[in-house]
Amino acid sequence: MRRLRAAYFVYAHLHSTLVIILPAMDSRTLRVLDYDKILARLTGFCDFSASAELALALQPTSNFEEATRLLAETAEARFLLSTHDLTIGGSHDIRPAADLAARGGVLDPLALLEIKSTLIACRDLKKSLEHAADKAPRLAQIAVGLPETFGIVDAITQVLSERGEVLDSASPKLASLRREIKVAHDRLMSRLQKYLTESANKLQEPIITQRDGRYVIPLRAEFKGSIKAIVHDQSSSGATLFIEPLPVVELNNEIRELELAERDEERRILSELSGLVGAHAVELKYGIENLAALDLAFAKAKYAEEIHASEPIFHKMDHGKTINHPPLTILHARHPLLDPSTVVPIDFDPRPGTIAVVITGPNTGGKTVSLKMVGLLVLMAQSGLHIPAQSGSELPLFESVYADIGDEQSIEQSLSTFSGHITNIIQILKKADHRSLVILDELGAGTDPQEGAALARAILANLLERGIMSLVATHYPELKTFAHSTEGVVNASLEFDIQTLRPTYKLTIGLPGRSNALLIAQRLGMDPQLVAVAKSEINPDDLRADKLLDDIRKERNRTSREREKLEKSRAKLEEKTSELEKRLDKIEDERRDVLAKARAEGELEVAVLKQNIESLKQQLKKARQPLQAIKAIEAKLESIEEKTQEPVERKSDQLSVTGGQSLKLGERVFLATLKSEGIVTALGESDAEVQIGSLRVRAKLSDLERKSGQTIMDDKPQTAVSRPSSSVATKSPGIEISLRGKLVEDGLDELEKYLEKAYSAGLPFVRIVHGKGTGKMRDAVRSALKDNPYVKSFEEAHENEGGAGVTVAKLASG
Repeated sequence: MRRLRAAYFVYAHLHSTLVIILPAMDSRTLRVLDYDKILARLTGFCDFSASAELALALQPTSNFEEATRLLAETAEARFLLSTHDLTIGGSHDIRPAADLAARGGVLDPLALLEIKSTLIACRDLKKSLEHAADKAPRLAQIAVGLPETFGIVDAITQVLSERGEVLDSASPKLASLRREIKVAHDRLMSRLQKYLTESANKLQEPIITQRDGRYVIPLRAEFKGSIKAIVHDQSSSGATLFIEPLPVVELNNEIRELELAERDEERRILSELSGLVGAHAVELKYGIENLAALDLAFAKAKYAEEIHASEPIFHKMDHGKTINHPPLTILHARHPLLDPSTVVPIDFDPRPGTIAVVITGPNTGGKTVSLKMVGLLVLMAQSGLHIPAQSGSELPLFESVYADIGDEQSIEQSLSTFSGHITNIIQILKKADHRSLVILDELGAGTDPQEGAALARAILANLLERGIMSLVATHYPELKTFAHSTEGVVNASLEFDIQTLRPTYKLTIGLPGRSNALLIAQRLGMDPQLVAVAKSEINPDDLRADKLLDDIRKERNRTSREREKLEKSRAKLEEKTSELEKRLDKIEDERRDVLAKARAEGELEVAVLKQNIESLKQQLKKARQPLQAIKAIEAKLESIEEKTQEPVERKSDQLSVTGGQSLKLGERVFLATLKSEGIVTALGESDAEVQIGSLRVRAKLSDLERKSGQTIMDDKPQTAVSRPSSSVATKSPGIEISLRGKLVEDGLDELEKYLEKAYSAGLPFVRIVHGKGTGKMRDAVRSALKDNPYVKSFEEAHENEGGAGVTVAKLASG
């Protein structure tokens, strides 16, 4: 325990905040709320003994900053475990070994290997947490205290093998001694082998063995004295003597001396390693304590995942004497020690301003479990553990928690059940204040009902007057009435199914419980006349109250079912909304693809026009004609180039031109700026796309003149007058080819034909879509482009135009 306290001190010193233990928390309260069982389960998630010791010593804290920090550490650990492959596997509690080394002791190879593996695990974990410092700053801060290797890992690696054997390379002297041992051993074996050959008939078996560290041979007893030797041992039957021939005594002595020297050298080497460990013993122990703190945080995270827990929200308690407590709201809570597949979740959600909750209901209905669950979840949260409840649960940060649950009857102390409870309650009333949580099970039970009810009411009134938050389970109807008529107190009940005669374990806040004794008796087959007689003995007002409570409960159940239906509908609506959002995202991606393709086509048109203008310049220069017309076209080209930067607009099938006339797709028009005829291929709000021969240009509607009513289906487009070549232009294959899903060989054949057509059509560049995949098609395409005579250069497309899945090839000019 002293070591654990030191660990907590070092850990807390790192964060400049001491761990504050609940001052009034005694072992009995922890025991009756099953807190020790939670800690026992937590140790099962610890990866080495030091963190398991910390887990068993874990205590709740009443310091708000400390409690919120511990919860945040658990949250960070859960995030890291879900996104990173973190482990402290191979770690050991090396503090005892470090202490021994610091006192001058020599560590054995196994201890040194454990130190090595632990330091490696610390190094790897520290590096991982440094990289994740932005996501887990608190754990990264603890990781700062993990030990450095101090050269210990390298030193151990140079000296010891993975099996813990001292390597020959550990020192020149050790290597020399082992060579000498091998030579001496070979000489000895050779001499003894000679005896085995020459005296085979005198030996029990032709083998060489050892006795007391010396090599001997097994001589049959009847040949004793036939070989001059020293007898070291004999068999249990006396038929065999294990002898060392006198001629090999010196060889045995030599080997023995060399082996002793080897042992001393190995010990000297291990002593040096131990000295290195001892020199850094303080840092190593400090680092292991921080490693234990990290492993405990990861153990909390693993436990939280197993019980499907969430992080609660803490509220500070008012240190003034007031009854305005923060909310104690636990939603969809489950007892962490019960089977999660069968446990019934409950909502503990009293109205604001509630100080005391009085729970009533049938025996074995779950009252005690509900009380213990609330108290246990409070303790877990204040220990930095996430609680098995729905996200959004809120808890006050209590200064202390007191519980009186169970039978405290004692024969030795002559205490009855009632006396045991009252003794505990007396102590609780002395110690508790308005920052405490008090849990009392079967308050006032075990004595005369009238006196017990009066005493229970007085105790509850005292707790209420002092502003102490209390949870009370009882069977007394007087307490139900008290709770109903007193501000700050609320009734609660656990339901009972009359049809199945079983408790439902569902907690209802706001309604007292019913005994249902007469209904249960009737359901079990009691004579109806007896039940009627019993009912006549009950005050009619009580019967009417029970009937009213039953009607209220039914209405609440109906409302609850409707609320569940609404929740399901809301969940379906959220699912549909999410699906629509995904579809909209997909549509947006497609829109961007279309936009990128449209801009690429615009760039192609501009490039083609520039090429044609350059050709016209050359023709006019040769003909010695003025270039004023070309300058006007270049000005228009700049306007067209600006258009390529604008977003794609929705196209309509029919738009108005100047003079109120309409223009249709496929109609032949005259473009005044280029003095050429063409066919309308696309329409915008203020401009149109016109195909002139193999060229496509955009022009304002005001620059177009209608030539005739012919459409593109019944007339062929004329060749552009600006084309320098007199030959008919080749039809454009389009600026893009897709090779995705094709075999490499087939794709390359198709690409070669496409490039030839694109070159013949005068395209300045093309886009080749090959996809990313394994990269085989991409590499094959780019290799083919290098040797293609039609390709001037090529490059990878921009990220917003396909990235690594698209190659843009610039074609050579014709």
